[in-house]
Amino acid sequence: MNTVFIALGSNLDNPVYHVEKGITDIHHLPETEVIKESSLHKSKPVGPQNQPDYINAVIKIITNYEPLPLLDVLQDIENKHHRKRAERWGPRTLDLDILMYNDLIINHERLVIPHPEMINREFVLIPLKEITNYDFIIPKYGKLLQYI
Repeated sequence: MNTVFIALGSNLDNPVYHVEKGITDIHHLPETEVIKESSLHKSKPVGPQNQPDYINAVIKIITNYEPLPLLDVLQDIENKHHRKRAERWGPRTLDLDILMYNDLIINHERLVIPHPEMINREFVLIPLKEITNYDFIIPKYGKLLQYI
C-alpha cells in the first residue's frame, strides 16, 4: 500500500458539501482507505481575488493506485462535481491535488510530486500539520515546521 496526502478545495456551489463529498468519494475508491482527515479551513483564493473564499482540507490515504492512475480517478471525481478548468486559479466546485506520494519525487508532464506550490500555501500546510506533526518531512523540501 502507498501513503498519499491529498489536498481538497472548493469555493463554488456549497463548498463545504463538495469538500466533504470529495472525501466520501475517495473513501469509496477500491483498494483505498482514508486514514486521517483534517478539519475544514477557510482561505482567500490564490490568483484572481474576485471570487469566493475557499474551503480546504487535507487527507491521508493508503492506496494500491499508482500515481498516474490515482490522478485519473481523482480527476474523475472532480468531473463528477462539475469541475470546470476555464481559468488558472479560477473558482471551482472541487479541486483535488496529490501533495505527496510515499517519498517519491515525480516530474511528469501531468503530475509533479511533491506538489510544487504546497510549501507556499498555508491552506495546505496548516491542515497537513493537523494530521501529521511538526517533525513531518516533506520529500525534497524538508521539515514541515520550517514552512509554518
